[in-house]
Amino acid sequence: MTNTSENVELHPLVNRLAAIGRSHPRTADLTDQMIKNRKEMWRFIKFAIVGASGTVVDFSVLNLVHLAFGAGLFLSNTISFSVAVMNNFIWNRLWTFPESQQRPFGKQLLQFVAVNVVGLVINQSVFLSLNHYVFEPWLGELGYNVAKACAIIVVLFWNFGINRIWTYKGIH
Repeated sequence: MTNTSENVELHPLVNRLAAIGRSHPRTADLTDQMIKNRKEMWRFIKFAIVGASGTVVDFSVLNLVHLAFGAGLFLSNTISFSVAVMNNFIWNRLWTFPESQQRPFGKQLLQFVAVNVVGLVINQSVFLSLNHYVFEPWLGELGYNVAKACAIIVVLFWNFGINRIWTYKGIH
C-alpha cells in the first residue's frame, strides 16, 4: 500500500487510480503532483463529491423539466445545468474550499459562473451531439441520459481545473 516512488501510505483504491493515471503520458505528471500534494488530491475528491451531488440535481431537474413539463432538451439541459452550478458553488465554497469564505461572495460567484458558462457550452455541445448522433438512435428517447453522463464527465475536468486556477486561486 505504498507509493514506490514516494514511499507514501495510500489507500488501495488511490493506489489503483494512481497506477491508471501514471500509465498514460498525458496524466502521469498530474497524477504524481496530486499524490505529492495530498491536500490538493483531497480537494479534487471533495470537488468530485460535490460534483456528484450536482449530478443528482442535474439529472433530476433535466428529467423533470423535459418529461414533466415537455421542454426541449436544450432548454431542459440549460436549466438543469444552471441549478446544478448553484448547488456546486454553495457546497464548494462551504466544504471544498472553506478558506474562500474570506473572499467577497459576489466576486467569487461571478468567477464561478463565468467558468461554468464555458462549461455549459462544452456540456451542451457534447450532450446534444452525442444524444443526436449516438445515443438517441441507439437507445431511443431516454438515450439523452447517457449523453448527459458523458457531458458531465468531460466538463468535470474543465470546471475543476479553471476554478482551481482562477476562482479559488491562492487557496492552500
